[in-house]
Amino acid sequence: MDTDAVLELMQDVAEQVINPRFRSLTESQISEKNPGDLVTVADHESEVLLTAALREAYPDAVILGEEAHAQDPALLHRFEAAEHGFTVDPVDGTKNFVHGSPDHAVMIGEVRSGEVVRGWIWQPQHHAAYVAERGAGAFLNGRRLDWSPLAEPPPPYRTARRAWVGRELPGLGVLELTWACCGVDYPRLIEGHARAIVYNHSKPWDHLAGSLLVQESGGWIGASDGGPFRPQDLGGGLVSAPEKATYDAVVAALAAG
Repeated sequence: MDTDAVLELMQDVAEQVINPRFRSLTESQISEKNPGDLVTVADHESEVLLTAALREAYPDAVILGEEAHAQDPALLHRFEAAEHGFTVDPVDGTKNFVHGSPDHAVMIGEVRSGEVVRGWIWQPQHHAAYVAERGAGAFLNGRRLDWSPLAEPPPPYRTARRAWVGRELPGLGVLELTWACCGVDYPRLIEGHARAIVYNHSKPWDHLAGSLLVQESGGWIGASDGGPFRPQDLGGGLVSAPEKATYDAVVAALAAG
């Protein structure tokens, strides 16, 4: 499937099974995988449709869906070892979706030989399509994205993980919550709404598409301990920033704090 075809697939699936449930979910359509970790019928149905289409187009690829992983954790190990794979996050920001916030997204990332080569983020309520391809750039609705220069001091650093919320980074400020959706966090970071984003977990389906979007728009992403970003890991924290100097400053502040 070419890049446009994957985006069209995501948009069609969102129109079919996600948008009709927005602000219309019943209690029976919402459950918890773990306490506070919500999942809906829209997550399950959209993942099934997206996975089936990708598997038909790429029968040798390993498809790592968030909900499939919840049912079969060994799927992650097959993805880690795969030469070619896709991640599928059918409704990123499920809690936002359940509570009627438009800040949710459908995300797909593609890996070949351990490197993210394509990424897609579709924000159905914002009608925003973010697409990135290794070496070809990052785009919003067809318009090339470059890191937005900030005309004034940026807002505080943000984090999506509550363990770090309120933590003071020496010389850099206090960590605050993000928009609780990686498919919204990364685009807003590029648009200059935060100086950097810090996560203390790096689940592949959350970060593959956004990581490539950041890199192809001129930004930097790496592990929170200063190591490289490894797209097939399910492990430690991540830091993303407009450039390596800011990334290094955040890593140093985290280590000192």
